[in-house]
Amino acid sequence: QVQLVESGGGSVQAGGSLRVSCVVSGYSGSRYCMGWFRQAPGKEREGVVSISSDGSTTYADSVKGRFVISEDKAKAKNTLYLQMNSLKPEDTAKYYCAVDSQVGCAGHWWSWADWGQGLKVTVSA
Repeated sequence: QVQLVESGGGSVQAGGSLRVSCVVSGYSGSRYCMGWFRQAPGKEREGVVSISSDGSTTYADSVKGRFVISEDKAKAKNTLYLQMNSLKPEDTAKYYCAVDSQVGCAGHWWSWADWGQGLKVTVSA
């Protein structure tokens, strides 16, 4: 059973930084996509950034140059990080990590198989 457990997040003023983490366990495939998504109140969930098992990353235009995804691979689990810099009020949302076996990591959010519980990030002006 795949489990994703997020941590970090919280509140910060505009221009500040936060780092969120996601421990992924129980995923047995050698090929994977892992990603961060977010959902602001009243809006659809959107992709923020993804990383594939070959190390390729894809960032949403809105976060390019400000957010950085990284992963720490271990024997039984991977830890996914999202470093968020120069945060803006429009980055306020609930952030989710996800994992899937798809190729290319470009699938819409509803195509991703496994999700974390989400955590809140609030950026005040």
